[in-house]
Amino acid sequence: MDSVFDHAIRLGDDALILGQRLSEWCGHAPMLEVDLALANIALDLTGQATLFLALAAEEEGRGRDADALAFRRDVLDFRNCLIVEQPNGDFAQTIARQFLFSNWQELLLAEIAEAPAPALAAIAAKAVKEVRYHVRYASEWVVRLGDGTQESRGRMSDGLDWMWRFVEELFDAVDGAASLRPAWEARIAATLRAAGLERPRPMRPILGGRKGHHSEHLGHLLCEMQFLQRTYPGATW
Repeated sequence: MDSVFDHAIRLGDDALILGQRLSEWCGHAPMLEVDLALANIALDLTGQATLFLALAAEEEGRGRDADALAFRRDVLDFRNCLIVEQPNGDFAQTIARQFLFSNWQELLLAEIAEAPAPALAAIAAKAVKEVRYHVRYASEWVVRLGDGTQESRGRMSDGLDWMWRFVEELFDAVDGAASLRPAWEARIAATLRAAGLERPRPMRPILGGRKGHHSEHLGHLLCEMQFLQRTYPGATW
């Protein structure tokens, strides 16, 4: 059985990396309202990462804290799922990633909030309230883009196709998430029907993030995210 540390490090890494990805939209989103919304989701995720990584550091008992886990680990030590490290692409691709991931994350956190691990459950119970908004926001944009112009529909479809190959990893044996698949599938199908979009065709799944086998994209992301801590080790504000 996986330890509290194992669960916390995976949940923390997922939130940290996706939060960093979304922060890249700051000042570049298609409209001010979207810019603010994506920045707020990024802040929610970064806050979740702080709590989960702090718990992981406490459980590890090696004198590290949340900052050390975030900024002083190498790429092979990260345990995030692959979907969160994928490039933003255009706005529709970013929404596709958020839609697929947040629906899964909400279901998982709701289950963990009832788990017999008080510290982990408490963080999950707080985080799931934030993720409900992330689900609603992404799902509404899937419908708006899918049921919009020919251009927006094509881009939304392409974004889902790009991200779909990483879905299978979400339901790997770790975290006991396999049981969440039927509920997740029902959510995704309902939103795609409302958007008038087809479910992406089956693809060969790409796995490995949970074991530290990442795409080249994570290394580039960490170079930017960890720059100050790597350049000035031990620096404080």
